[in-house]
This record gives sequence, C-alpha cells and structure tokens, in this order.
Amino acid sequence: MTEASAAQATPVEQLSFEAGLAELEKIVRDLESGNAPLEDSISAYERGMALKKHCEKKLGEAQAKIEKITISEDGTVKTAPFETQE
Repeated sequence: MTEASAAQATPVEQLSFEAGLAELEKIVRDLESGNAPLEDSISAYERGMALKKHCEKKLGEAQAKIEKITISEDGTVKTAPFETQE
C-alpha cells in the first residue's frame, strides 16, 4: 500500500485538523497536475470535499472554544464568547 492510499484508508472523521489539511493540500496539488486518470481524479475530488467539510467543522469547534477577555468599567475581569465580524 502506498503512502497516499494508506492516508486515504484513514476515515476522514478520525483525522486531526492538521492531517486533514495536509491531505487536502496534496489532493489539490495532484488534481492541479492533471496527471491522474479520470476515475482517480473523481475519487480524489470526493475525498477532498469530505476533507474540506471535516476541516471546516474542526475550525468551527475550535472557534467555539475561544473566549475573549473583557474588563468592565469597575475593573472586573470576565470572559465572553468570541464573536467574528462577518
């Protein structure tokens, strides 16, 4: 089994964010090269979409854990959920 097929044998849900992102970047490079047969490209694209969703989920989970520290006028220190500016 090659390194690429070994990586693809790991279920997406079990990958860390970093491992998922690294595999997704490799898939993008391979697809951009245009050297893979059509069936392999389709499979890689499908895996890439699953990896993208997984990485987005992991980022969302991390963002939900982030809190900002606020100091009120009376000097009390509190934490509040981090809100993105969209």
